[in-house]
Amino acid sequence: MSVLNTAAPVTAKRDSATWRLTKAEIKLCVREKTGPLWGVGFPLILLIILGNVPSLREPVEAGGGMTYFDLYVPVIILFNLAILALAALPTILAGYRENGVLRRMRTTPIGPARVLAAQLVANLSIALVAVVLFLAVARLGFGIPLPRNPAGFAVGWSFATAALLSIGLLITALAPGRGPATAIGTVLFFPMMFFAGLWVPIALMPPLLRDISHYTPLGAGMQVFQDAYQGGFPSAQPLLTLAGYAVVCAAVAVRWFRWE
Repeated sequence: MSVLNTAAPVTAKRDSATWRLTKAEIKLCVREKTGPLWGVGFPLILLIILGNVPSLREPVEAGGGMTYFDLYVPVIILFNLAILALAALPTILAGYRENGVLRRMRTTPIGPARVLAAQLVANLSIALVAVVLFLAVARLGFGIPLPRNPAGFAVGWSFATAALLSIGLLITALAPGRGPATAIGTVLFFPMMFFAGLWVPIALMPPLLRDISHYTPLGAGMQVFQDAYQGGFPSAQPLLTLAGYAVVCAAVAVRWFRWE
């Protein structure tokens, strides 16, 4: 009985420390401005600019009746997730490692899983605000319909967010400092955004590139968004692809996390 009574306060103390760490990371993410400015502000400005380009209101061939701008709205949402995962998240925690903050945290009972979870929740909060803002601006400002299947969109967004942020956690866990973290994120960002259809809509890609896109995290994310916008529930293949990225990257990040 004494063992149980001792374990309970220890667990409560760890949970309290985790919550305090999470709140601190949310404040730091906002203070750093990388997530809010580049992860939310820049995609929002891009959305407004694209919404005022008349040629983007033309229907896309093989796009199921959707216009180019209809396709760019989910791309902008993925763009937001990519910046948070590949730029904002890795540089903050890699900066902690570079400055010796993680070395001091190693002496506490928090552990890698809680450190990474705090970063995950902080960036997830920013991503949630961003997706609501993007959908509202697209609907109210440009008359773009909301996803016909809201539940399917919510599930798809959750899977895509988990996959992208887990990739960010993996970079965060391994990069020795801000410089390497930024370099890795940049190298991954451009090909991933290409396969999401930022420059060429996926429907217009050659068959080989289209097939490759379906197994990339942002390409699979685009699939689930398009399914939801067209009224269907996301199919199993893109959801399983996103789940695979999320589970594998998160597990490797926790296992090989570097304190210094």
